[in-house]
Amino acid sequence: MNGDIKREWFEKDFYQVLGVAKNATHAEIKKAYRKLAQKHHPDANPGSKEAEERFKEISAAYDVVGDEGKRKRYDQVRDMAASGIGGAPGGGFPGGGFPGGGRVRFEDLGDVGDLGDLFGGLFGGGRRGRSRSRVARGADLETDVTLAFEEAMTGTTVPVRIQGPAPCSTCGGTGAAPGSSPVTCPQCGGTGEISVNQGLFQMAQPCPRCNGTGRAVEHACPTCRGTGSERRTRSFQVKVPIGVKDGARIKLSGRGEPGQAGVSAGDLYVRVHVRPHRFFSRKGNDLSVEVPITYAEAALGANIQVPTLDGPVTMKVPAGTPSGKTFRLKGKGAPRKAGAGDLLVSVSVDVPTKLSKGEREILRQLKETETSSPRRHLGVEA
Repeated sequence: MNGDIKREWFEKDFYQVLGVAKNATHAEIKKAYRKLAQKHHPDANPGSKEAEERFKEISAAYDVVGDEGKRKRYDQVRDMAASGIGGAPGGGFPGGGFPGGGRVRFEDLGDVGDLGDLFGGLFGGGRRGRSRSRVARGADLETDVTLAFEEAMTGTTVPVRIQGPAPCSTCGGTGAAPGSSPVTCPQCGGTGEISVNQGLFQMAQPCPRCNGTGRAVEHACPTCRGTGSERRTRSFQVKVPIGVKDGARIKLSGRGEPGQAGVSAGDLYVRVHVRPHRFFSRKGNDLSVEVPITYAEAALGANIQVPTLDGPVTMKVPAGTPSGKTFRLKGKGAPRKAGAGDLLVSVSVDVPTKLSKGEREILRQLKETETSSPRRHLGVEA
């Protein structure tokens, strides 16, 4: 990435263009850009020159403040321009190109590395033959899918449909009419930038012919009118990995909105929602299940059947097991890349609400043989 400062950095408040505060987070800036780009995209506003220009303005703003490195340099330039940084004699350059006519001091700009990034290409002696300026790629998209718990555990493939801007079906996203191809922009020579002399300064700004892409379309595609995109429905098959968690996001690179003709598309994120299971619950890679046992099984001990993802297994309940005790079955939880989590089995003593005459008689005999109360520790005898 080069460090060239563009004239529009001084002239335009990119935060205002995107409708965000200067201290907005990257996520807030990205969200604002996606919302505005969708609203003003040429495909959503056929024939509207105003929407097309607004879309270009939004894309240019996001290209700078949506990139951490560029945003830092942009903020430095804007701060200097606003303050008209004054300088001690001999401490910097005359400020003819900065508002306020101040002087730019080296000590105000950090170390030498910062100077190189900030002023690379600013003065007449800037680099020549620069690589093409980076144009904002297409916006990222997000959609949702809902899976059954069992599908999340075993993995599956689900269909996803996206409606909105997509690579043009006629030109494949190049913007050029069938039988033709984009050419190197004759105005900027493929760099995507042109230089404008401003007295002492030489500013770089996006090429108006190619909008900064470095490629020009001589014969525009009749379907997309040279934009490289059209509004339509796209379908994808998304592979969901085994053991996927509720809320996970799956990235499909290059499946988002297309960028300007010749610029890479954004990404598509598929957010996964998992329906609750009727008796399993999940925490991390461990599963939990509550299994009822009888009073006799708890008191005497027993081998009982418990459910797992792979079918029932036998678990030993020791004699004298209290209600609420939890047992851990290793490797019987949610699957993961290597192995699986554990299954936590909590047992609860099931107290019958209806007893047969025989059962009632047996319990009565048991009660008569009891020699102490389970409430003795509370200071009561009965």
